[in-house]
Amino acid sequence: MGKIMLINASPRAPKSHSKQYAELFAKVCPAETAYFAATRNNHRELCQVMEDFSDVLLVFPLYADSLPVTLMHFLKTLEQHPPRWKPRVSVLINCGFMEPEQNDIAVQMVRLFCKQNGYPFGSVLKIGSGEAILATPFRILVRAKMKKLAAAMVSGKTGTWQVTMPITKGMFLRASTVFWTNYGKRNGITKEQMETMQIEE
Repeated sequence: MGKIMLINASPRAPKSHSKQYAELFAKVCPAETAYFAATRNNHRELCQVMEDFSDVLLVFPLYADSLPVTLMHFLKTLEQHPPRWKPRVSVLINCGFMEPEQNDIAVQMVRLFCKQNGYPFGSVLKIGSGEAILATPFRILVRAKMKKLAAAMVSGKTGTWQVTMPITKGMFLRASTVFWTNYGKRNGITKEQMETMQIEE
């Protein structure tokens, strides 16, 4: 059984939902895992450490329908300083949209990177409603799909799974509106201010 390197590529890594997802994966994975957060200054170090692992799981959020800049910078360094032994790369991506398929383009970008740079591509878990689902009873659905992802990575098989909250779009919209309105209120921002395009006085 190989070792799995978990790389949190969220720009908010220490306090991110991606960290929570990585921790949940480590709990359900039967293989040995090691967690790393990509920072501005440790990309070369991560590239060197990577050769000690059979698999890498990139854990990150969707940013503007694409990869977060943290991950893009890391992949650029990885392209320039590849490890001697290239592990299989899998993806665990989450987005704030209800539809997990919103993550598809970002997954394709990682797949293309792997193809162009000689990394075997493994499995994918796409999570919708990513900022909310962990705080609901639907967390159990994420855990179930996480187990499938872990089992595939450990066995060397490939697969693609997705999960989101099983509610209507109307319910999701109403719940998210309440969440962001209360979030703004805690930070001294009114709902009317949040609805404008103006970000600075």
